[in-house]
Amino acid sequence: MNNYDVIVVGAGPAGLLAAGRAAERGCRVLLLEKMRQEGRKLLITGKGRCNITNDAPIGEFITHVFPNGRFLRNAFSNFFSRDIIGLLQRYGVESTLERGGRYFPASNSSADVLQGLLSWVKELKVEIRCGYRVEKLIVEDQIIQGLRANGELFYTRNIILATGGKSYPATGSNGEGYELARTAGHTINRVMPALVPLETEGSIAQKLQGLNLKNVQAVVWSNGKKMGEDFGEMIFTHFGLSGPIILTLSRIVVEELHKKNQVEVTIDLKPALDDQKLDNRLIRDLNEHGKKKLGNIFQFWLPASMVPVFIELLEIDPEKECHQVSAKERKQILHLLKNFRFKISHHRSFKEAIITAGGVATDEISPKTMESKLVKGLFFAGEMIDLDAETGGYNLQIAYSTGWLAGNSCVTG
Repeated sequence: MNNYDVIVVGAGPAGLLAAGRAAERGCRVLLLEKMRQEGRKLLITGKGRCNITNDAPIGEFITHVFPNGRFLRNAFSNFFSRDIIGLLQRYGVESTLERGGRYFPASNSSADVLQGLLSWVKELKVEIRCGYRVEKLIVEDQIIQGLRANGELFYTRNIILATGGKSYPATGSNGEGYELARTAGHTINRVMPALVPLETEGSIAQKLQGLNLKNVQAVVWSNGKKMGEDFGEMIFTHFGLSGPIILTLSRIVVEELHKKNQVEVTIDLKPALDDQKLDNRLIRDLNEHGKKKLGNIFQFWLPASMVPVFIELLEIDPEKECHQVSAKERKQILHLLKNFRFKISHHRSFKEAIITAGGVATDEISPKTMESKLVKGLFFAGEMIDLDAETGGYNLQIAYSTGWLAGNSCVTG
């Protein structure tokens, strides 16, 4: 008979943690995965390196989570970064701490992280069935009775939905879990791409394609109002802007674009210098190289590939000698260095979004157990919950912690 204490839907990091923890508690656990293999999305995280988690303390950690990081305080108190690092270490996966508090596997291979988690759940006798797509939840009197997958009925009093969001749909995260939650009566808050590259108007970004900038400040403007900023690294692409700080700010951009607002991103290429200090530097460089052509001096201020783009935007003759540069022209140069502006036309699709914003409303889920407040025996874990975070290992930790808590909260007997 297809009778189980717990059935987990989705074999990503949240589902694996949920299944493993429930099995540790002595439950007979079935883990269903619609793809042909487990953890397909986990394999591509961190460009294949897998940013396992972050070493930020809980209080700081939740400030990187949107829209309500406080919802996770109990989940983090039960299972946090030290716990996932320790669990992986038990199965031979050593971790290294890098800048920004980011933990990566010492092998730089996400496959090792996945294998460590699979070794754990298999050792606990979790039954895993790949290629099983859940078609329907069976609910009677607001109590879980089981589900139907591939036309087959499975019976249980505990179902944990950990199907992921809609980002990287080729890995299996195509939003089907939201429909299962909706049929159970749950509210699905508007689902949008998050940590997603941005498309820009014009050809400037395309001309700079492949250029990586470090230690710059990006600011998002919506209808002229400053909405957010971040400092760090970014990259130009054939369609626009990407890289860590752009991805972090994209959540704001997507929301503002959805409101039909005019959105711009400005890049401060010299954030360490205020306007006065930068102006003093420009004056000094122009005076010291008075006989040289202006076009040759830009290399002191910019990466080589940016020079022709800047000269084109400034419309200043690059053949002009430095001592001939007027105060007005110098101010133009200063302004562009501090306000390299791009109009945002759109964001990339879910196919390129690292995670999903939106999902099952948290006010319909118990933060102490991850159980539905509407249907007894229905639990949620991971990305399908309306929680998302910045880059840096935060999103994977949300998956581990909510999965572990859901698995720990199932009631049997």
